[in-house]
Amino acid sequence: MPEKSPQVATPDQISLEQISGVGPKLQEQLQKMGLNSVEDALYHLPLRYEDRRQFRTISQLQTGRQEVFCAKVLAAGETQTSRSRRRIYEVMVDDGTGQISLKWFQYRKNWLQKRFSVGQQMVIIGEVRSFSHQREIHHPDTELLPDGADPTELLRKDPLKFGRILPVYQLTEGVTQYRIRKIWFNLVKQHSASIVSLIPPTILKKRHLPSLGAAFLHCHWPQNDSSLPLLEQGKDPARHSIVYDEFFFLELGLALKRHGVELARGISFKAEHRYTKPLNKMLPFRLTEAQRRVLGEIKHDMMSQAPMHRLIQGDVGSGKTIVALMAALVAIENGTQVAVVAPTEILADQHFAIFNHWLKELGLRCSLLRSGLGAAEKRTILQDLSAGRIDLLIGTHAVLQEGVEFKKLGLGIVDEQHRFGVLQRGVLKQKGENPDILVMTATPIPRTLSMTLYGDLSLSVIDQLPPGRKPVKTIHYQHNKRSLAYETLQQHLVSGRQAYIVYPLVEETEKSDLLAATEASETLQGHFPNARIGLLHGRMKPAEKDAVMQTFRDHQIDILVATTVIEVGVDVTNATIMLIEHADRFGLAQLHQLRGRVGRGSEASFCFLVSSEHYSEDARRRLDVMVKTNDGFQIAEADLEIRGPGEFIGTRQAGLPDFRVASLLRDARILEQARQDAFDYAQEHHYLQTEASAQIKAEMFRRWGGRLDLATIG
Repeated sequence: MPEKSPQVATPDQISLEQISGVGPKLQEQLQKMGLNSVEDALYHLPLRYEDRRQFRTISQLQTGRQEVFCAKVLAAGETQTSRSRRRIYEVMVDDGTGQISLKWFQYRKNWLQKRFSVGQQMVIIGEVRSFSHQREIHHPDTELLPDGADPTELLRKDPLKFGRILPVYQLTEGVTQYRIRKIWFNLVKQHSASIVSLIPPTILKKRHLPSLGAAFLHCHWPQNDSSLPLLEQGKDPARHSIVYDEFFFLELGLALKRHGVELARGISFKAEHRYTKPLNKMLPFRLTEAQRRVLGEIKHDMMSQAPMHRLIQGDVGSGKTIVALMAALVAIENGTQVAVVAPTEILADQHFAIFNHWLKELGLRCSLLRSGLGAAEKRTILQDLSAGRIDLLIGTHAVLQEGVEFKKLGLGIVDEQHRFGVLQRGVLKQKGENPDILVMTATPIPRTLSMTLYGDLSLSVIDQLPPGRKPVKTIHYQHNKRSLAYETLQQHLVSGRQAYIVYPLVEETEKSDLLAATEASETLQGHFPNARIGLLHGRMKPAEKDAVMQTFRDHQIDILVATTVIEVGVDVTNATIMLIEHADRFGLAQLHQLRGRVGRGSEASFCFLVSSEHYSEDARRRLDVMVKTNDGFQIAEADLEIRGPGEFIGTRQAGLPDFRVASLLRDARILEQARQDAFDYAQEHHYLQTEASAQIKAEMFRRWGGRLDLATIG
């Protein structure tokens, strides 16, 4: 029998220790950067590029850019800075078109004196800076040239230093660009061709995408006729191909996940209007057009045979809760139970107050499962729940725990989904037989992120505020202008209004912030001698929080000093001022949520952002965004841009895979293309059940299977 030919190792199977130039120490350093295999190395694309195709003249040098030029030494020696009297080594160079200063702040004097003599010709590489209208380069790389040498010879001599567009990689301590370039130069040339895209050729042709091997080679070592601006902006066709490949397999997984939901048989509800019509008559307001539209989408899903998986996005105050209540009543009038899961006890309490009020009016039973319940009370609730005597159960993650059993769960409602993640959604589904799931979020999520994060959910947007609501006017005050905010606040108190003053609590263990809020409630009495001031913070027991909030609702408190426990769910229509201290320490989503606590009625409302004495550039950008817009979606886009998707929404917790090259923000257009193509392909190939799609299916599972909870999809 002929011998089987040995199987060729794929890039993900080849360890970096097998690569020439990677010794044990470097391998350890690369592992710290998450680089273990040749595949990892190929996906470790340059951060940016340096144009070393030709030398520039000094007159052509641009501030802020890494430049390469040739010049002669005019003067060299130690000098002192005028302000700090710190000693530096300075070399002045000239090329006939201009002069520029080279400076070293840490140096060995003897070595520099020997290296740079007047008249010495050299090639200089470094970032051009400008100080007091004088251009200079700090700690440049220099290459000395022998007398009479032709500098252009260097362009051909060392392709890892000159004569081309050079990659600049993210490094770890102790590793130089030159060393990484040398290793990556050989690695990419040797192994890039073995990375083969399994995306069907028809799709690659339709989208004009180069092969993956060619794309990796080009991204690491661009041809000299490449467009530097496109490379630096991440818009080069080669990078496009790699990004598309990542998105395609992710979206293929989401297509299968959505299909898994569609295949499962759920409960086909009937719209009997036994409770929804009476509730409509009892409500003191009419539903907005947006609320009615979204309710129609929900009812359509609930009446189908497949389980509903729908996300409602709606800005603060858009009326998501009433829509959810209507959906709950559809489930209840069909003889099933409803679970409402909230991220915090204060929000669970708020929901209970609303749901319980209306359900009691309709003769239905609503219960609240919370951590402070006594053993006997909790046991009674659980017994009544399993016997079907409770129509709707509200609680925090306690609802998801073992021992909480429904007689027949028909609908699960998850509020503020971004705080939970897909795992909790899965646990809720297991509490019944494919119950409908409705997810609500008051944190607007940019469409690009929503398409990926909630790829298995249908999307409804309540994009209209109830009539009579006025936008909250937001003003940023520097810390030393706080008194101006206090003046307006006092005017509102005199008019019979109420106010929040919020202090940051960065960590539960950070007592200083809690002390700041506590002390502030005492100090504020001096500024507002006639005001009744209350305090609310996270370390209070639930009963204490409830008591304070009820006192505030009853207008027995004028100013509520609080930490961020009031971020979501608290609804006091008479509160018209939100003053946020150290506003620079809050994220945009938090600031937007806090601002949403005011402007709940028809009165003009204000949000005052008081910043610390010193704050970062990112903080300034956040405060500027808050002042400019009340639009939650614009705020979310800005938040995504400032923080990036990983931070914007805890991607690991939310089940969103990490992309090695793709950017949800920069590559939104490519994501939409990949999503369309992947969903079409999945449908054409019977959701990857055909023989032709077997390889693609295997690759999809290799990349994302575990992260997208695809194990149950055959």
